[in-house]
This record gives sequence, C-alpha cells and structure tokens, in this order.
Amino acid sequence: MRQSTHNDLQHPRRNLGNRYRTQAQKFVRLAKADPERKDSNMQWAEQNARQALLHDFTDERNWRCLADIKVSLKDNAGLGIVLEDVFIVLGRDTEQFEKLKNLDYLQFGLELLEAAFARDPLTPEAWWEALVLRGGGNEQSDAVLLEIAEFADRCRDLDFRDQRANIVYGRRIEHLRLQGFEDLFIELSRHLLAHRPVNHELWMQLGRLHERREEVDSAWSCYDHVQTMMPHLLVRDEFLNRLTERMDGSEKTPWSGPKLEHRTAFLQQMEQLNERVRQNTTEPETSTDTEVVIEEEYPDKTRLNSLIESENISEAFFLARRLVASGEEWAEEYLEQCRSLM
Repeated sequence: MRQSTHNDLQHPRRNLGNRYRTQAQKFVRLAKADPERKDSNMQWAEQNARQALLHDFTDERNWRCLADIKVSLKDNAGLGIVLEDVFIVLGRDTEQFEKLKNLDYLQFGLELLEAAFARDPLTPEAWWEALVLRGGGNEQSDAVLLEIAEFADRCRDLDFRDQRANIVYGRRIEHLRLQGFEDLFIELSRHLLAHRPVNHELWMQLGRLHERREEVDSAWSCYDHVQTMMPHLLVRDEFLNRLTERMDGSEKTPWSGPKLEHRTAFLQQMEQLNERVRQNTTEPETSTDTEVVIEEEYPDKTRLNSLIESENISEAFFLARRLVASGEEWAEEYLEQCRSLM
C-alpha cells in the first residue's frame, strides 16, 4: 500500500534520517540471521526505511536502503512506486515514467535508480560536480554553460509543487548563484516560488539578493511576501527601517513601498508562471441564468473559486494577493483561505 509523504515533509533532518536508516539496516541483518522471524524483521526494516526517507529525502543512501528492501521482499509494484517518487523529487517528467510501467523493476529497478542519481545527484555540490564533469571538467567552458542552459530550460517546464522537488531545486539554483549566475537565480527562483509560495527561505534569499543589488521595489515585494505568509517574521518592516537609516535627514523623501503598478505586475507575473503547470480541470458548468450573471459581474471571484476547487492553490493565492493589493477588500477572505490550504 502506498504511503505518500508529500504533505508530511518539513526540511530534511539528516540526523533522524541516518538513525532510521541504521535501524532499517539492523533489521535486515536480523532477518538474514533469524529465518523464523524474517517476515517480522523485514517489516520493521521497511518501516524504518520509510521513516528515513520521511526525515531526509536528500540522502541517496535512504532511497537505496528502501529500494534494496523492496527487492528483498520481491515487491515489484512497491519498488516501482519508490522509483516514481524519485523522479518526482528530481523533477522529471512523470509522463515519461508511464512508459516504464511494465518494466520488471526487480530486475532493472536498482540499475535505473543508480542511473537517475548519476545524472542528477540529490546534493547540490554533487550535482554541480556532475554537471561540470559532463561539460568537460572546466567550470568556465562553453560546454558547462550549455549544460547550465539546458538545466534552466528544464526548470522552466517542470512541476515544482512537490515540496521535496522545490527544496532540491532551490538548493541547486542557490549553488548557481554562488557561482555568479545571479540573473539566472532570480529567474528560476520565481518559477519555483510560483509553484510553491510557502517556501519562505527562498523568498528571503531572493529578497536579500535584490536588496544587495539595490533593486528596492523587488526586494520589498519579496520581504512583503514573507511577512504576509509568516507575520512573526518582520523582515519587511526591518527592510524599511534599514532604508530609513540610509536617508540623510529631510533631504530625501522616505521610501514607503513600491507603486501599486509594480506590486500588481509582480503578482500577475507569478500567476502566469504558475499557469504553466496548472492541472487540467473542467470548468464548473452553469445551470441557471442567475449563475451566468454572477460570473459576468464577479469574474475574479468565479476564477478564484474555480482555482481553489481544482486545487490550484498557488495561483489562487497570487490572484487573491493581487486583488487585495488593488483595493479589493472582499478578496482578503480568499487570501486567508489559500494561506490556510498551503
């Protein structure tokens, strides 16, 4: 039976992941040493291996541990689910995975897992090393720049609503920023954040980068989003205080926030980025003339309801924020609803 961990994940906790993986390996050894209790020990091994992945999905050893246990249990379907999860975390096109549905995972699954990790290591350092190696080993070579361009193209089309994929790719683009690709970091981070607006740490990194580049309006938009999502983090207010301290008395007019046009354009861009991975849904049918009139008078409200019903919460969130920023007070209720759903 599949046990999805998507909604239970927080940030990876390596210590707990290592502890549970060690326990899983211990039960595997016990199962081999005591045939009479093999089934019981293997069940405990599988349970601990699942917990290891729950606490740290960024450690490839945890994936290998669970996959090895699935092979020992001769669980072909279970190993297929593990591999599907790996491809989701790596941001692969799950439609391509459908072509492998009839594969004998017990025979080829472990090889497929290693091939995936060889191409896309989960840790950003190993990922960067693999990328540079494919580019010939010289970080400044045109081949490496081509590899980076291909990575960016993939990011523009992938679905990052899964929290694990969002974290993995967030760390990768942060590594690109450290390598000097700041403009690319800004572009790709917006793709990730459009799909998962609750990634406040990435919003913070983006805001700090804009602030360092003296892009005040963009920095404020990022900090404002963090404080809107997590009111106890007063990063927007602290940013305004830093700006005020730079002013030379009354010689300059204190800056109080970006213009409405900038705020709404920023939020509208986030909506459009989210549409690229919108789930295919059927619009609700209108059965009476009254409902048609309501849709014509309140198209934004109808769109919000449709997005929420189809579970496109991120897009609904940015639409509600844009409406609130434009003075539509009625949208505050939808904004709170989206925040709670995320």
